Amino acid sequence: MRTRITQLLGIRHPILLPGMSWISTPELVAAVSNAGGCGILATGPLTAKQTRESIRKIRSLTDKPFGIGATLLMPGATDNAEVALEEEVPLINFSLGKGDWIVERVQKYGGKTLCTVVSEKHAKSAEAIGVDALMVTGHEAAAHGGEVTSLCLIPAIAAKTNLPIVAAGGFANGQGLMAAMSLGADAIAMGSRFATTQESPLAQTTKDAVVERSEADTIYSKNFDGLYARVMKTPAAIKATKSPTNPLVAAYNSFSAAQDFGIPLWKVIPGLLTQWDKMYMLSQFGGAMGAIQAAQEGDLDNGVQFIGQSQGLITDQPTVDELVQRVIAEAEAAHALNHDRFLEGEEKARAAA
Repeated sequence: MRTRITQLLGIRHPILLPGMSWISTPELVAAVSNAGGCGILATGPLTAKQTRESIRKIRSLTDKPFGIGATLLMPGATDNAEVALEEEVPLINFSLGKGDWIVERVQKYGGKTLCTVVSEKHAKSAEAIGVDALMVTGHEAAAHGGEVTSLCLIPAIAAKTNLPIVAAGGFANGQGLMAAMSLGADAIAMGSRFATTQESPLAQTTKDAVVERSEADTIYSKNFDGLYARVMKTPAAIKATKSPTNPLVAAYNSFSAAQDFGIPLWKVIPGLLTQWDKMYMLSQFGGAMGAIQAAQEGDLDNGVQFIGQSQGLITDQPTVDELVQRVIAEAEAAHALNHDRFLEGEEKARAAA
């Protein structure tokens, strides 16, 4: 299948693995790239040193294109992006921050940039600074999807930009790939689906929980980590999303998160005093890290797992290569079926005329 994204990235299939903290590891990234897609390394939980080591690990596992993710709002993201630039990573996917400096540096070595957006405003801003493509994330997505569903958001943004689009949020099979193409996208990103493959480091208990649940078994709330996020519906998640974090607890979480990220406390205190809204959100994120990690290690009694509504489409745990080949076969079958339907409709119209 040939699209603007496959041509831009030099990949065989228009399928991407988004960067998911503690899940999109070098092994999973390489597996997706080796299967013909493009894997994106999650750098959120990594130090600059770990990011460099992970990039080099990926290169030892594949000679195919891959990327790294950088959530610029988060502590350490700028340092990790700097490492990726030094290592001349083929694709840098950034979000939640101004990435013009990344775009400029990537262009110098011939790499590509992918900006994650959830609105037309963000898409236009990204296009204005020269990004190569957009990852448009709909309401159905795991973690931080937007307010608008993929069904409406993708064609709305496709109509207002000339950039190639990677559709994210609700995609887990070949029918979804063809639907995304029909809406104006050039590829899909499948986070929840790749998280339940055999190569994924997600705990077996959590993988099994995904398979057992339906598309309705999720919660979308701002109370868990400071940003509107979709998580698996469990007793622990219901409790975690019931109400916002107490401000005093948030301040404590800010100090704890700073220690986790190696940030001196003297840098945190001014932020608490002058940029409370931002620091409050970051403190919620820092406070949520333990619960996220616990779920990914299999403790759903205390942990909270990011998951998309595509959870209801996940019924097994194949290898990455099996999944990619299946998605492409399903897409081809869906395309053929729709083609036959059009032909049948034209034949009936001519017969009636």
